[in-house]
Amino acid sequence: MSRGVTPDTLHAMTHFPPPAEELRLLDAELRQLDARRSQLLARRAWLVAALQQTGQPSRPWAQPRTPSAAPPRPETPAPSVQNVLLVLGGVLLTLAAAVFTLVSWGHMGITGRALVLGAVTLAALAVPVVLLRRGLRSTAESVAGLGLALTVLDAYALHAAALSGTDGTAYAAAASAALAVGWAAYGLLPVTAALRLPRPAALAAAQFPLLLGALAADAEPAVIAAALLVTAGLDTVVALRVPAASVRIAALVGAYATGGSGVLVAGWLSWTADGPGAAARAGALLLFAAVIALAAAWRGTAAAHSLGLSIAAGLLAVAALGAVPRTVVPPEWVVPVHLALGVALLAVLRAVRLPDAVRHGGVWASASVQALALLWTLPVLALVVLGPAGWLGRVWSGAPSDARAAVTVDAPWPPDAETAPLVLLVVAAVLALVVRAEQWRSRTRLGALGLLWAAALMLPAILDVPYAAGVSVLLVLTAAALYTGRTAVPEARLTALFLALVTAVDLTLVSLASQNATLVVLAVLTALLAAFSWRTGLTRFTAPAALVYAAALASAAGAAADWPPARTALLVLAVPAAAALLAARLAEPVSVVAVESTAAATGLLAVGLAVTDPPLLALVLALCGVIAAGTALRPGRRPVGYAAAALFVLAAWVRLAAWDVSTPEAYTLPVTVPALLVGALRRRRDPRTSSWTAYGAGLTATLLPSLAAAWGDPHWTRPLLLGTAALLVTLLGARHHLKAPLVLGGSVLALVTLHELAPYVVQVTGALPRWAPPALAGLLLLALGATYEQRIRDVRRVRNVLGRMN
Repeated sequence: MSRGVTPDTLHAMTHFPPPAEELRLLDAELRQLDARRSQLLARRAWLVAALQQTGQPSRPWAQPRTPSAAPPRPETPAPSVQNVLLVLGGVLLTLAAAVFTLVSWGHMGITGRALVLGAVTLAALAVPVVLLRRGLRSTAESVAGLGLALTVLDAYALHAAALSGTDGTAYAAAASAALAVGWAAYGLLPVTAALRLPRPAALAAAQFPLLLGALAADAEPAVIAAALLVTAGLDTVVALRVPAASVRIAALVGAYATGGSGVLVAGWLSWTADGPGAAARAGALLLFAAVIALAAAWRGTAAAHSLGLSIAAGLLAVAALGAVPRTVVPPEWVVPVHLALGVALLAVLRAVRLPDAVRHGGVWASASVQALALLWTLPVLALVVLGPAGWLGRVWSGAPSDARAAVTVDAPWPPDAETAPLVLLVVAAVLALVVRAEQWRSRTRLGALGLLWAAALMLPAILDVPYAAGVSVLLVLTAAALYTGRTAVPEARLTALFLALVTAVDLTLVSLASQNATLVVLAVLTALLAAFSWRTGLTRFTAPAALVYAAALASAAGAAADWPPARTALLVLAVPAAAALLAARLAEPVSVVAVESTAAATGLLAVGLAVTDPPLLALVLALCGVIAAGTALRPGRRPVGYAAAALFVLAAWVRLAAWDVSTPEAYTLPVTVPALLVGALRRRRDPRTSSWTAYGAGLTATLLPSLAAAWGDPHWTRPLLLGTAALLVTLLGARHHLKAPLVLGGSVLALVTLHELAPYVVQVTGALPRWAPPALAGLLLLALGATYEQRIRDVRRVRNVLGRMN
């Protein structure tokens, strides 16, 4: 009987007491088990402590074991090794057979040749049947590949031995057809149906019979293209009908290869067609290719393939239908005809019920045709916009005869460009009327607006209107774009503003040919931009543009009046003055900054124009200072006052330089006096301001340059005046307890005194014996050493006095 099992427990286990009695027995048994567990744990703890004292491991059975070396993991799984070996064996056998056929063939008779090749080929084609029955499918595939390769060698051997007189290309066409049929039949046999190689191989061989047959018959390129497209059509049928994945992939590859080649040949034929007949044949080939692509897209299961094939079908249809008109209509109408076909494609898509992928592909095809048509118009648009820049090198050389000459200058006019505006208008109409999706609506409207603008910009040069009429059209177009920019839609506003500014720049360049045209155009553009800056959302853009054109107008007016550039600068200064007045009336911070920045730029332009005439330059700088001072009176523009002061000082300096004034005080006092006044006002507002901050810069600006001039001045007037001024500054500093005037004034006074007494010191030194200066220096050192403590006390007292000064 086990320990802890009582008779009461055995009785309970055999006689099944009532639930209450059984619960009592279970609780008693659990208490006994807990007590026994506690005893065992205590004993274990004592044993562990004892073993640790003796240095033996607490768990003798837990000795460290040397881990067994794990077998290395194979880098290449067994199936991959098998496949590599089988493929390599098949390749080697095929190469051996090829060498035998090409090299050793001539050493055997006709009977031996036939027996060897026939036996080897039949064996290679029969062995896969046995291997498939035993479940060796991979090996069977390799041997079958060897057998298929041997059949190719058989065909070559047959031609070399018995049919060498036949045409090689024709024989290759017949052989490829026979191989395709034979391989397909071999792959469809019940005993070899499990092989995956014969049927794709048969499909690969089937790509060549029609092409090689056409080449053997010396057929024209159209027949070759037809052979390629027919092959692609057959491949498409196989790809859509056959469920086997390997066959479908081979068919797709063949369809894309032969179909793409056929389309390239047909496209080349259409491009080089010299008459409606040749163009019709090429168009028929392209239409056949479009039908193949459409059928594949209609029946295709992959959405991506269907979309791409639908796009290709749409493009091919447009190219096919436009082949004949291209040879009939004038060259400038070729692109509009194709564009009309692309737009008609959209109408067909809306009228016919088609799968979504096909419909989307057709839409993208139509969009591609329209994009290509727009790309065709780019050279004309670039010439119209950028061509007038040629007038920058021949300003006011004379007005051209017509608008086309105004934009071409020296560049040639693009050929066949007369229908470019029509193309732009058609695409704009499509964008405005056909696109109805809400998410694209606003963007298409902006695109239509841009295309309408481009068409209108081209019209004067396309129609070859007179020069004045072309300038007027550009003016009207600028005003219309600005008026369109008043809309509340931000995107449309920015687009219209961009178009307006581009047109204005183009108009300005065109007007440079004639002096009168330049003045009129600049004046009208200035007024127009200023008018649209008033109470519109375009102020931040049009107001600075108006100021720029006003500055250009002032410069042109001065040049027209034969004024020198320095005199013209006075006219230009009217622009920053007007800008300062305008900025005070504007409420939008961005517009204010834009206007003020433009005013600063035009002020710099005026300064640049006047730099060759110092008196006028001084006047221009002073007027710029007045404008800056007026701007500084506005709230939030106080820092501009520093710029105003700098401009006034520069104006004074330039004026003095123009008068050939070389006295440095004439240049420094205009800086010192305002600086000291500003410092006094600052200390009056804030008495805690340091005297260095308030007066240091102003005093230094005059004292130091004057001191440098005094040291090089042989006369006594400048040192006397400078010493008097320095003494006055020192006394004022001492009177008001200001450190900066006291230190600066005293230092300058000491240096001026030293400069004045230096000759006498030199004379006295020369009159004394040579031992006198060292003796005097020694006596001085002794005197200083004797009164060292008193001098330190005096220095400390002076330091304390200076420290109490501000």
